Amino acid sequence: MSSKKIVINVNTSWNAYNFRLGLINSLRSLNYKVFVIAPNDRYAPKLVKLGIKHYHIDINQRGTNPISDYRVIKTYEKLFNKIKPDIILSYTIKPNIYGNIAARKFQVPIINNISGLGNLFIEKSFFSLVAKILYKISLKYSKWIFFQNNDDMQLFINSKIINENKYSLIQGSGINTSLFNTKRNNNKAKRFLFSGRLIKDKGIYEYLNVAKIILKKYKNIEFLIAGELSSDNREINKKELNKWLNNNIKYLGKRDDILELYKRTDVVILPSYREGLSKTLLEASSMSLPIITTNTPGCRDVVEHKFNGLLAEPRSIKDLKNKIIDMINMSEEERLLLGKNGRKLAIKKFDEKLITKMYINKINQIS
Repeated sequence: MSSKKIVINVNTSWNAYNFRLGLINSLRSLNYKVFVIAPNDRYAPKLVKLGIKHYHIDINQRGTNPISDYRVIKTYEKLFNKIKPDIILSYTIKPNIYGNIAARKFQVPIINNISGLGNLFIEKSFFSLVAKILYKISLKYSKWIFFQNNDDMQLFINSKIINENKYSLIQGSGINTSLFNTKRNNNKAKRFLFSGRLIKDKGIYEYLNVAKIILKKYKNIEFLIAGELSSDNREINKKELNKWLNNNIKYLGKRDDILELYKRTDVVILPSYREGLSKTLLEASSMSLPIITTNTPGCRDVVEHKFNGLLAEPRSIKDLKNKIIDMINMSEEERLLLGKNGRKLAIKKFDEKLITKMYINKINQIS
């Protein structure tokens, strides 16, 4: 009997490598043949090196050109016809929508993961309305839909995007708590880290503004930034970012050594407007780091206020500043306790083994 074929369908190879590798390895250990469909980037060769078959698809993540999107559907159809998958695991907006529409032709079972709704669902607009309509059409072909937070799930229910009882919550993409682990004996609240794409929705402008304000009073603190600069002109670019940088506000670029960077960090800050379930916050929790983030979907699902971090109001420079000052003024023992609590939470709720088990159970049910 030949091995069953599973397609991982996602919007970047980086996402597949950094967020789905634990699941992929578990599926391969169970004798599934795993294929990744995602745009080529510098992580595609890493997947291939691990023996994972990779197929490129050209997806403009922010584009709204219907001709371009139609081509994406036709490309999916060609790839599905070539691979002949037994099941498709799909993530992120365009792969979820256009991958589903293409897969209906072949009647392949699909498990979708709503891993964050992005700017389309943050701002009400014509495009957010179109996205909801497309989601409603495409998700009719799903066998199961995983949501990464309850807010997103309720939005889909209330908007009547989904109406069948074929959905449930899943705790993000999980975290390898064995790998993301360190012994932390001190925390002086001297080094703060923003880790994520440098886009408005992640709260990068709030972070930079607050850093400037805090440094007027606290001279010996570092505000670090690790992540990819956006290629979108509407977001912060290198020239604009450089205006904010100095000896205490440093841009470290996109890092592959994020584990080592966490070890040298005291507090992680993510002032995001909305997340699916933030991978950065899962990693920080697993690394016993206290966190400052926003009281928004996908952030408050990871951080319990005053248990493993502090929650600030979204888009509020004033409240974010106050929460950072609160963190600085805590005793070292209090900060270490926040970190320990985060580690416990990561093991109990967010370990990738728990997530993988949910996927494998659902795959077995569908198969």
